[in-house]
Amino acid sequence: MPQFTCWFAVTVRPQHEKAVAAQLTAKGLEGYVPVYRARRHWSDRLQTVELPLFSRYVFARFQPDERVSVVTIPSVTSIVSICGKPCAIDEGEIEAIRRMLASGMPVAPWPFLKIGQRVRISGGSMDNLEGILVREKTCYRVVVNVQLLNRAVSVEIDRNQVKAVGGEPKAPGCDLYLR
Repeated sequence: MPQFTCWFAVTVRPQHEKAVAAQLTAKGLEGYVPVYRARRHWSDRLQTVELPLFSRYVFARFQPDERVSVVTIPSVTSIVSICGKPCAIDEGEIEAIRRMLASGMPVAPWPFLKIGQRVRISGGSMDNLEGILVREKTCYRVVVNVQLLNRAVSVEIDRNQVKAVGGEPKAPGCDLYLR
């Protein structure tokens, strides 16, 4: 198997994320669809389902010259690009998402954040993971952004596990998510 150099975001038709990831694997490429568990209520039942953290996106690892084999997969609509050139995703962002999912803590999609307090988690399976600290009702969460997609993922954490990284949070009234 050749050495793959970069992760890219591939846009896909709605609800085709897992099928595209399987087709990438069949072509000898690496596909990744991070999923989370959510409770869905139908008229006659309540069920836990697995949903993609980034709906309509699949992360694919391939060399730029292999992009034709990616865009020819049925249900793939494009590779996220700027000026026609596919944009690589930072390997650290993919690794942070994998570590959040492996932690066993509740993980969920989160609105993309631009402003807030950067924190680093200390201890546990997410040791040294960096993100943005937010508070939701009575729990704290660390949010990790995937810059290229303007999307984010959050994981519930113990407030005692986080330490500030860098400067102070921005002034109130500037879309501040630290409360």
